[in-house]
Amino acid sequence: MCVCVYCLYVYYVFMYILGVYIIYMYIIMYLCIYWVLPQPPTITHQSPKDFIIDPRENIVIHCEAKGKPHPSFSWTRNGTHLDIDKDPKVLMKPRSGTLVLDISGGQRAEEYEGVYQCSAHNELGTAVSNSIILRQSRSPLWSKERISPIIAQKGQSLILRCRPPAGLPPPIIFWMDNNFQRLPQSRRVSQALNGDLFFSNILPEDSRSDYICYARFPHTQTIQQKQPISVRVLDMIVSDNPVDEREPVFMVPSESVSSAVVLRGEILEMECIADGLPTPAISWVKHNSEIPSGRASFLNFSKTLRITDVSEADAGEYRCIANNHHGSVHHTIRVTVNAAPYWISAPRNLVLAPGEMGIITCRAAGRPKPSIRWLMNGLPIENAPRDPSRSVEGDTLIFSEVQTGSSAVYQCNASNEYGYLLSNAFVNVLAEPPRVLTLPNTVYQVIMNKPALLECVTFGSPAPTITWFKDSMLEGNAYVFHENGTLEIHMSHPSNSGKYTCVARNSLSLSENHVYLQVKEPTRILRPPEYRVVQRNRDVVFECKAKHDPSLVPTMTWLKDDGELPDDERFRVDSDSLTITDVTESDAGRYTCIMNTTLDQDSASAQLTVVEALPTPAVIYEQPGAPTDLELTDLVARSVQLTWTPGEEHNSRIKKFLIQYEDALHQSGVWHNLTEVPGTKTTAHLKLSPYVHYSFRVLALNNVGFSRPSMPSRQYRTSPAAPDENPTEVKGHGTEHNNLVITWKPLTPQQANGPGLEYKVMWRQQGIETYWTSVSVANVSKFVVSGTPTFVPYEVMVQALNDYGPGPKPGAVIGYSGEDFPSAAPGDVRVLVLNSTLAEVRWSPVPLESVRGRLQGYKVQLSSHHSTEIFSPNKTSGKLPDLLPYSIYSLRVTAFNGRGEGPTSATQRFETPEGVPSAPSFFKVSTFDLDSLMLEWGPPYERNGRLTGYTFKYQTGEETCPFTLGTLTALPANKRDAHSNDDLGFPQAYATSQNLSPSRVSFTDTVPQLYHQWWSELQYYRLFKAEESTHVSCSSSSSSSAMVSPQVDIATQGWFIGLMSAIALLILILLIICFIKRNKGGKYPVKEKEDAHGDPEIQPMKEDDITFGEYSDEDHKPLKGSRTPSGGTDKRDGSDDSLVDCGDSGDTEFSEDGSFIGQYSGKSDRDTTHDSSELLSPVNAMNSFV
Repeated sequence: MCVCVYCLYVYYVFMYILGVYIIYMYIIMYLCIYWVLPQPPTITHQSPKDFIIDPRENIVIHCEAKGKPHPSFSWTRNGTHLDIDKDPKVLMKPRSGTLVLDISGGQRAEEYEGVYQCSAHNELGTAVSNSIILRQSRSPLWSKERISPIIAQKGQSLILRCRPPAGLPPPIIFWMDNNFQRLPQSRRVSQALNGDLFFSNILPEDSRSDYICYARFPHTQTIQQKQPISVRVLDMIVSDNPVDEREPVFMVPSESVSSAVVLRGEILEMECIADGLPTPAISWVKHNSEIPSGRASFLNFSKTLRITDVSEADAGEYRCIANNHHGSVHHTIRVTVNAAPYWISAPRNLVLAPGEMGIITCRAAGRPKPSIRWLMNGLPIENAPRDPSRSVEGDTLIFSEVQTGSSAVYQCNASNEYGYLLSNAFVNVLAEPPRVLTLPNTVYQVIMNKPALLECVTFGSPAPTITWFKDSMLEGNAYVFHENGTLEIHMSHPSNSGKYTCVARNSLSLSENHVYLQVKEPTRILRPPEYRVVQRNRDVVFECKAKHDPSLVPTMTWLKDDGELPDDERFRVDSDSLTITDVTESDAGRYTCIMNTTLDQDSASAQLTVVEALPTPAVIYEQPGAPTDLELTDLVARSVQLTWTPGEEHNSRIKKFLIQYEDALHQSGVWHNLTEVPGTKTTAHLKLSPYVHYSFRVLALNNVGFSRPSMPSRQYRTSPAAPDENPTEVKGHGTEHNNLVITWKPLTPQQANGPGLEYKVMWRQQGIETYWTSVSVANVSKFVVSGTPTFVPYEVMVQALNDYGPGPKPGAVIGYSGEDFPSAAPGDVRVLVLNSTLAEVRWSPVPLESVRGRLQGYKVQLSSHHSTEIFSPNKTSGKLPDLLPYSIYSLRVTAFNGRGEGPTSATQRFETPEGVPSAPSFFKVSTFDLDSLMLEWGPPYERNGRLTGYTFKYQTGEETCPFTLGTLTALPANKRDAHSNDDLGFPQAYATSQNLSPSRVSFTDTVPQLYHQWWSELQYYRLFKAEESTHVSCSSSSSSSAMVSPQVDIATQGWFIGLMSAIALLILILLIICFIKRNKGGKYPVKEKEDAHGDPEIQPMKEDDITFGEYSDEDHKPLKGSRTPSGGTDKRDGSDDSLVDCGDSGDTEFSEDGSFIGQYSGKSDRDTTHDSSELLSPVNAMNSFV
């Protein structure tokens, strides 16, 4: 609905703008003519003949006129010249004849009453206005009178007289009460035309004391009231003389026959009011004729008959009849229709050339017949100067062989006793060549088989003759040539479309104008909406498919019961359908679709019936049925209208339609997707390409899936045409130093638009060549131009053409011919060594002319690395990272472009200084016992220079955290002849801890640079690479791959085997004792033993209870890992080198392999509930060395 309203709005705005434009242009042309040509005065605006004014406002009497030159104005009052300069209260507007009478200073309006007439003059004549009778509106006061109360018997008739004061204009009468409420009226009580209030029979409820007659004077907007009238009605039950029912008797008119005189064109009002009980009914008839139904109306409960726009046919006898069940009575009104003068043929302006003849006719009618009187320039014609070329014959002025200077304004006055008519008509003697006033190149549009009117409005003196041409002069019965120059074609056909020329000729010259006629196809509704019966709360769709001329803008409008659609979002209007969702009973009715264009329309209607919803059966959802009835309409060169009928929805609403096409000319049997439309539409406007043999089919889609394709439509072959587009992706580049390869993306067969597709390839050297070199090729997508200079810019274009012409002018792209290898090498190559792994190389750029292409950069080639570094073309230096220390390098620099590398620069050699060696290749403990350790290591993989020695660092467990590192004396690097010539022998070092401090450790061979952690009491050693930090945290282990843990296989020790055997035997004995006691039914006195001896876990350990592998400084100190008493937090007071105190809390870690994690992690006070007995195991303690 919103779309239709918007389209209508756009349409009306467009038509309004178009109409205003046309009117504006016509006005401009007419004004141009009238401003250039001399013209006698013409009255254009004046006040009415009977001019009643409001005495409270200034008086404005209008008089406007036009002419060339512009006229001057004068006035008469009561037949005497009005001297405006003598009365300062009278003003005339500039360039106008309008009078303004200023009465704001207390002047009385009646002082200016009278008959006014305006005259407009210029050198060609004088025009006069009507005689304007100026009168002041009056609203006199009601005469004072004493009104006695009225006492009436029930059932009697009654008249309440109003008798308003005479006003100008007459007042409007109405009756009200003291509360300004209108008194109710009916067939029994009504107001007459003269304002009196009539009661056909009075009732007790009519008794009241405030019957008030009001008179409203419209000009002064004042209301006056009569004294209230009191009415008292006596009931027949109280009265001695009750009133009986009676037959009707007319109260107005009182006689049996009356007459009425009315003027033609005015309003005739006749009334009949009857007395009677019961109240009579009034009816009207006309003797020997019918009362005009279109202009007649029955008012005041049929007591008044009003006929508007009275004509002579309304004269005759009218009869009003009053009847009740006691009888009837009638009254005859004889109506006479007279007429003030009215025009049959009003005088018209006359433009004559010198020597021509012409007439001015003044024909008027009236009853009685009006008399005709002629005036010239405002004076009676008999008093005007004699002119031999002019003669008067009754109502006609005849001019023959007029001469220049005979221009004048003539007035015709037709009058009778009821009024007069005054009209001005000028005679303008001119000699002007013809001019066509119709806008040039105007386009007229008409519907086929309708008449066409082509205008050719002209001006000239003598009056030009008009001739029409369309390829040749038009003549014959198929055309009608009107006197005003308009060409009429009775029945328009498409063959009538085209260019028409109208030629205007007179004795002085000729002028022509071209207009165009377009014959459009009519708008027709092909598939009107159909009668629908739908259940409540369901949806309904009315289709309305129409055909119209493709060049016209259609607008679809829907009506319900000939009115607008309800403002409800349930109503959705699409381009060719109306959908109503959730239908209710109020939606039932007649729906009409109207297809409008700017030229015509068509409409169709259908009924909607709403029924109660039936029980819903089981719903089965399926794919929609295939669409049917494919139809092609509006066939034009590049588009077509496709319509179809949807198949069954199968309980799932169709969401969309897919339209496919087959091109039987280029790809027969292959269907391509063309477009999609919403499921509510069953028509689509398809844009087509030339030179394609189209067939169409439609598929419907719902929530289940696509339907089967419809049957193909009939084939539509579009005509060939020149290409609409050119190839894309046009490029120009060179593959050799002396060629230019032009490539493009070829057009598809659908883009070719016709047979004989070729490509016109054009090129020219930018800035050098003026003319294009071109060649036409077919069935290729590239062309090679040979013999070009090296790497110069070319402008390249590729244009498509076929047998029907070339495509649009293509745009030029810039391409370059082929490149050649650079001819020069970078110079002044220098190398600056920054450190052992980084150097910087610098060079001078190659000359631009030696590049012979687009410089892409510089390459630095390292001979020893066999690597290449690439730098951008704007660089003249670069860094060479990741060099090997203590190495010799050579490098060369080349410039390169798209073709390849140029010559190399001179070779530059440089050396890198020594760097830090890498870690030893391996490090391990070869042999060890409780008081000695044998270490082995390999030389570093990367020496990065000449080795001078190894450094060994160690750390003891006797120190508190953080540990500090001691350093042994650096030893010289082993000589190649110490063990083996190839350095594959293992240097050895030997260290002992028995009664030796670390400073006195001796080594059997050179020692690598390592950290050594020594926990002598536990016989644990940890080694780290020299690259690690010189500070080791006790709570975290260093991540070194060279870490070594000495291993002791405790399971092979004799003491360990004996201990395990004793424990096993003890467990066996305990099990036997428990078994014997259970069999005897006894209980194990756990509670008594606990009370007597306490918890053994919280007792101090004895010296002989210390297990193998544990360490304690004092005999009374609990073992590490034993439970503390439940009632307190017993802190350990062991030696400073205890690993438990080294950690913050929780586990203390020293290595990645977990040898210290859990084995020597002292539990904090928070972990007293955990069992730590596993840490006391000699097996675990010894396995930490593995």
